[in-house]
Amino acid sequence: MNCFLREFEKVSKVSWVSRPRAINFPVGLFVGTWLAGLLLNAALSSATEPAPHSSQTMSSDIVVYGGTSGGVVAAVKAARMGKSVLLIEPTKFLGGLTTGGLGATDIGNKRAIGGISREFYRRIYAYYQEPERWMHETRAAYFKGRTVNSQNEDSMWTFEPHVASRIFQDMVQQANVTILYGERLDRANGVEKDGLSIQSITMESGLRVVAKVFIDASYEGDLMAGAHVSYHVGREPNALYGETINGLQVAKTIHHQFVKQVDPFRIPGDPSSGLLPNITMGPDGQDGDGDHRIQAYNFRMCTTDVPENKVDWPKPEVYDQQEYELLLRNFEAGDSRVPWAPIWMPNRKTDVNNNFAFSTDYIGKNYDYPEANYQRRADIVADHVRYQQGLMWTLANHPRVPAKIREVFQKNGLAKDEFVDNNHWPRQLYVREARRMVSDYVMSEKNCKRAEVVSDSVGMGAYNMDSHNTQRYVTPEGFARNEGDVQIPTKPYPISRRSICPKQDECSNLLVPVCMSASHIAYGSIRMEPVFMVLGESASAIASLAIDQNQAVQSVPYEDLKKVLVESKQVLDFE
Repeated sequence: MNCFLREFEKVSKVSWVSRPRAINFPVGLFVGTWLAGLLLNAALSSATEPAPHSSQTMSSDIVVYGGTSGGVVAAVKAARMGKSVLLIEPTKFLGGLTTGGLGATDIGNKRAIGGISREFYRRIYAYYQEPERWMHETRAAYFKGRTVNSQNEDSMWTFEPHVASRIFQDMVQQANVTILYGERLDRANGVEKDGLSIQSITMESGLRVVAKVFIDASYEGDLMAGAHVSYHVGREPNALYGETINGLQVAKTIHHQFVKQVDPFRIPGDPSSGLLPNITMGPDGQDGDGDHRIQAYNFRMCTTDVPENKVDWPKPEVYDQQEYELLLRNFEAGDSRVPWAPIWMPNRKTDVNNNFAFSTDYIGKNYDYPEANYQRRADIVADHVRYQQGLMWTLANHPRVPAKIREVFQKNGLAKDEFVDNNHWPRQLYVREARRMVSDYVMSEKNCKRAEVVSDSVGMGAYNMDSHNTQRYVTPEGFARNEGDVQIPTKPYPISRRSICPKQDECSNLLVPVCMSASHIAYGSIRMEPVFMVLGESASAIASLAIDQNQAVQSVPYEDLKKVLVESKQVLDFE
């Protein structure tokens, strides 16, 4: 602990600047120390308090804004290419969803993942080779009967959150990446441009950061928006990009759907009584029409059934049974499915996702999030915490929940040794989509189906075109139904370099590997954590070459970029 205090005393009063090589303990420890006693949402990206005001200026070759998995890899790549790099993370932890509970890696065909992204999963594999890492089960017991994580692979795709934190911390430490924690962009006036070039970005604290190239690796795309780069929020109409499964999708929403007729009115059978919470009267428009809606968010909880490592589900201070009345009626209508999707991680832990008609997705409650100010985002995050904690408490305790289902949730609880700084609750809301850049090339359904194959690949996507539900509505017959969930298979496909670069006439020194240029449905396939890492690495390769060649990021010859990516073992295509 004394080493932490000595390091803290050295840093600027403006913010917490960390050179990870000087901090030799896991992320969870120093996060817990820093955040002890703060409110829950103060640990979340949308609620971090800005640092005290300062007029200090820092400079670097490359600035990465957003310590998501893609941001971490982008920073590591920049450092490995010999560039000075500053990684700015508004919270006090790195890794986004990869360290925030999403330990069941979604990718589809894992051949698509190479470079530093593959290195991360190889490091996970190496970590779990050691017998002492297995506290609550043996390695052999975990892998018994598994095909996804064969003991003969060189990579491992399931992991505990604190292990991902440790691996990322090792990577930034070994690359000598400078990290600036607890700094948020001044979204009103914080991006200074000279013509097409960003000159500097200013934080809410007053800290000004100068760089040659900037990378926006945040889930929200605030730097991109501040640079006046074109973007879209919501679902495009099918006609815009010649697609078939974008926009409103009533007919195709067959998964995570009600299978029983459930009354949505406050007084059953009485429409005049009004609707239960979070339900609308009906979808506006026809299938394929564009709208403002985005797929639902949730938290990827880390749970366990090990009694000595289990924390019972907390009941939120503000609990309204009416929010879960539809769930209770769904059980009473005869739907006996257990409404969650726990995926087993090592040591008898899970990564839990949404499942079936009424689950952890807080449908329709995130529309404001992408464009909202920091306080409004904090409120949305807190509302998601309250909803999901209330849901889990209801499933474990409410007498109208079938006894067999209550038993499942009473047997399981939050993992006591995860997110110890945040009452064992994940620190990162699953922002499945927010802003999406509109660049000179927009990835679309045609790319995901390989009907159109780009020739300037910077990585590959391989997951289904996957959108979670966007709204819950009342059918003409008077029953509850969900809309927006689409799951369509893809073939592994290359992702265009142009889709992570802004339009040439909008910004010359910005790259956007997370809020990249894709339609809603194509982004549903691309938006996977290992792909964000791949695109983060490629973005840094472009940035480094642009600096070396004194070029705009759009003007770096693809042959030069391809050479760097191939040498780095990025997978550009294999079909």
